[in-house]
Amino acid sequence: MAIDDKAGPEPHCREDDDNAPSAAVDDEDTGAQVAPIVKLEEVAVTTGEEDEDPILDLKAKLYRFDKEGNQWKERGVGNVKLLKHKVNGKVRLVMRQSKTLKICANHFVIPTMTVQEHSGNDKSCVWHAADFADGNLKEEMFCIRFASVENCKTFMETVQGVAESQGKKEESKDATVTADLLDKLSVGENKSDGKEDTVVASNTKEAVKDEAKTEEDKKDEAASKA
Repeated sequence: MAIDDKAGPEPHCREDDDNAPSAAVDDEDTGAQVAPIVKLEEVAVTTGEEDEDPILDLKAKLYRFDKEGNQWKERGVGNVKLLKHKVNGKVRLVMRQSKTLKICANHFVIPTMTVQEHSGNDKSCVWHAADFADGNLKEEMFCIRFASVENCKTFMETVQGVAESQGKKEESKDATVTADLLDKLSVGENKSDGKEDTVVASNTKEAVKDEAKTEEDKKDEAASKA
C-alpha cells in the first residue's frame, strides 16, 4: 500500500493530551483574594518650589566652565526655570537634569547679573552667578545652549528683565528705608525740642519764684527795721 505524502502531521500522543492543562482550568476563577504583603502609603514629595510661580520654563543643555582644566564641562540636559517667590518677589534660576532630577544650577537673579550671547553661537549664552547647586555657595560661569535661536533670545530677554526689575525693587527699598530713617530723625528732633522747651519753662518758673521770694525778703527786712 502506498504512503500518502500529503498526509498531515501525526496526532499528539494521547498521554500528552491527558497531561496537558485544560484551558478551562486556567481561566477558572477560584474567588481567592490575596492580601498585599507590604502596604505602601502615599508620601508627599516636596521640591522646594511650592511657594514659587514659574515665569520661564525651557529645555536646554547646561555647561560649567572648569578653571583648572580651562574648558567647558557639561552639567546636564533638562528644563531651566525662572521661579518667582509668591511673598518676597525674589526670582531664582533652577535647572534639573531630566532623568535624575539632580539640580545642576540654583541661584538668584540679582540686579548685577548680565547674560551675553556666546561668541560664535547664537543659540547659546553665558553668565556669572553665585551658585548653590552643590550645597556650597561659589562663583560659577555658566553656558546654556538651546534648540533654537528664539528660545535663547527669550531666555536672555527674560533674565535681563528680571535683573532690571530686581534692581528697581532694591532702589525702592533703599528709598523707603532712607525715608523711614529721616522720619525717625525728625521725630527725635521734635522730642528733643520739646524737652528743651520744658527745661526753659521750668527755669523761668524758678526764676519768677526766686524773684518773688526776694521781694518778700525785702519787705520783711524793712518791717523789722521799722
